[in-house]
Amino acid sequence: MNPRKLDRLVEEAVVDAYNESEQRTALYTMIDESLELPFKTQVLGCEVTVERVDLNDAEEIVAICARGRTRQAIAILDLPLPTPLPAGAEWIEAYRRWACHR
Repeated sequence: MNPRKLDRLVEEAVVDAYNESEQRTALYTMIDESLELPFKTQVLGCEVTVERVDLNDAEEIVAICARGRTRQAIAILDLPLPTPLPAGAEWIEAYRRWACHR
């Protein structure tokens, strides 16, 4: 994605956030509200369904992935995204850009 567009998305999300924790929460909110769920992707060669996103106790944004009855939280920055991208995936990329520049 265009870095300038990603920077605009980050600015839009964190405009009222005063510290790193608030900024991460603001970006989580945008991902949670915008990402079209569920979607399928591949994790370690296995197809999983991303059912939802969450903010864990360590303040990491995680994707809750399911395969059968098994659920696993995977850091959203480590989640391989499918092609084509699900609607709202630009917010994951904006979060990735924010995380790399803090």
